[in-house]
Amino acid sequence: MIDTVFEGFRYHKPLPNFYKNENPQDPKREISEELLEDLLNLALKYDFTGISYSRLSDDLKREFDTDIDNVIIFKFLMGEDILKMPPSTEKGKLMDEEFQEYGFHVYEFADFLRQNGFQADIIHPLDDNLSLRAIALQSNDCAITRSNMCLFKDGLNNSFFMIHTSIDNLPVKEENDMLWVSDFCSTCWVCIDRCPENAFDENENFIRKACTAHREGCSECILKCPFYKRGYDKVKKRYKRMKARK
Repeated sequence: MIDTVFEGFRYHKPLPNFYKNENPQDPKREISEELLEDLLNLALKYDFTGISYSRLSDDLKREFDTDIDNVIIFKFLMGEDILKMPPSTEKGKLMDEEFQEYGFHVYEFADFLRQNGFQADIIHPLDDNLSLRAIALQSNDCAITRSNMCLFKDGLNNSFFMIHTSIDNLPVKEENDMLWVSDFCSTCWVCIDRCPENAFDENENFIRKACTAHREGCSECILKCPFYKRGYDKVKKRYKRMKARK
């Protein structure tokens, strides 16, 4: 893993290599439903909220110059006690400890797949050469909010690790039923109004360089967002009522 440094603060220390098994020389290409269920139960055992699956399109692979095809996404909720702390270097360190703990278990998931005959490698969560958000979107299981957060139905405070694998028959969703989220976001200015760093331009587009989330752990856009405060299902009901009145 690679260190990423933001203005003197080391946001995430590298994860040591915890693999216990090598990739098989002739990896399997198909997995049974039972074995996928075992993998899900292993993830739930360590408090991951669930698993999503992604298959990279040819266009995305060309854009990022990668030959990755199949990806398994392991999702976990960032701890609320840490999330609600004021931005600080200490908060960033606690976020890193949480990152390290969940990351350790993802190596166990990769080893589980390797032991069962599949190629499995963790995608570096801070790899600038790949867009993890773009990969997540190709799962058809999430949406990107106006504040540039990757929203899964499990929660807005969801973070994730990814494993790319030889498995061709992952149950990737055919359609994304969360496309309405961008329309809802266009009617809601909470993240823009409450951002302490004014990390949005005159066209209300998110400015990544202005955001201090990766330097000091600012979480205001998460804490104030309706998807965090009310949850996905309640916001969707509110959106449907709003559309019905038009």
